[in-house]
Formats: sequence, C-alpha cells, structure tokens
Amino acid sequence: MSGFGNALSSSIGKKFIMGVTGIFLILFLIVHAGINALIFLDDQGLTFNIGAHFMATNWIIRAGEVVLMLGLLTHIFQALRLTLQNQKARPEKYAVYNGSANSKWYSRSMGLLGTLLLIFLVVHLKDFWVVSRFTGIPTVDANGHEDLFQVMKVKFQDPVRVGVYVLAMFSLCYHLLHGFASAFQTMGWNHSKYNGIIKNTGVWYSIIISIVFAAMPIAIYFGIIQ
Repeated sequence: MSGFGNALSSSIGKKFIMGVTGIFLILFLIVHAGINALIFLDDQGLTFNIGAHFMATNWIIRAGEVVLMLGLLTHIFQALRLTLQNQKARPEKYAVYNGSANSKWYSRSMGLLGTLLLIFLVVHLKDFWVVSRFTGIPTVDANGHEDLFQVMKVKFQDPVRVGVYVLAMFSLCYHLLHGFASAFQTMGWNHSKYNGIIKNTGVWYSIIISIVFAAMPIAIYFGIIQ
C-alpha cells in the first residue's frame, strides 16, 4: 500500500492524477455545455429548465457531482504541487531564457489561467449551483420546474458579470488548448499516427466549448434570447 502511495506522490504519479482528473473534467464540460446550449432553443427556457431539473434530481448526476468536485479539487491541488515542485527544482532563473522559442505562452501561463478560472468557478457556483441545489428557486416555469432560466436572465443583466464570464471563457479556451493534449499524453494515449488528430480535436473542442459558454451570457444580455 505504501508503494502505491509513494507512486502517486512521485512526479509521474502527480502528472498521472492530473491526466485522469483532466480527462474527467473534459467530459464534464461536454455535458455542461450541452445543457447550457438548450437555452438557444428560445422557448422561454422550458427545455433548459427540464435539463437543469434532471441534473438537480437524478441521483446518478448528484453522485457524479461529488466525484466531479473531488476531481476538481484534486486537479487544482496537484497543479499547485507540480508548480511548487518545479520552482523548487529550478530556484534560480536562467540568465537568458526565451520561453516563446520552446512553448506557447498559454502553456507557460497555466498557473495564471487556472487561478482566473478558479475565481470564476467560485462566482459561478455561488450564482447558480448553490441556488439550484441548496437554497432553492422561488419561481417555477409553465411545466412546474424551478425556473433557473429566469435566474440566469437576472444575473446576466449585469454587464460586469457578463464581462467576467466572457473573459473567463478566454482563459478556459487557452487552458484547454494546453490541457487537452497534455491529458492524453500523460495517460499514454498518444501515438505518431494519431497525435495530429488529438491535437486538432483539442483545438476544436477548446474553441467550441468556450464559445458555447461565452455565448450564453452575451445572448441573454443583448436580448437575443428572451
């Protein structure tokens, strides 16, 4: 057992945990973006509220939320540990260093982008997850479901909040551009024959997911969705 614990605490073990939790979060974002995209049906949020009601009441989804939260916290914790470990391993900066020659700027800025996303996540959970899971929503729609759509409409009348969400989605996009391919590489799911496919899929995934999330507050704020 101690051998297993030592393996997980090693540098390779930490990266493996980052890869596993990263894949889990990538899959979650697909589901979350799919539910959010239901608002674009423009039916006063009825279909979206059905999806939100299912997410809030299905015991499998609720159990998955616990796993997701644990995975997210583990992902953040391991990212911090790896960052600190890398800093300790190289306490003195090179006299001459041209980072852009070896990597993209977002690859070198994962700590900053991750911090911005963490701040956004706290705001997002407070705005929607807490009210839908714990405090409850006082209004219901025509189907008798809690009207989370109306909560969204109220929240996204605030231009500052909309701006924060859109900027956070830029951070998410760049974070995913690095994290998507890295997660597959860490898990050993890379090969010269299909590395190009993984890279291209990661680029399109990062862009589409981020646009879907960013388009939601923009569409509500400008009245595109009523």
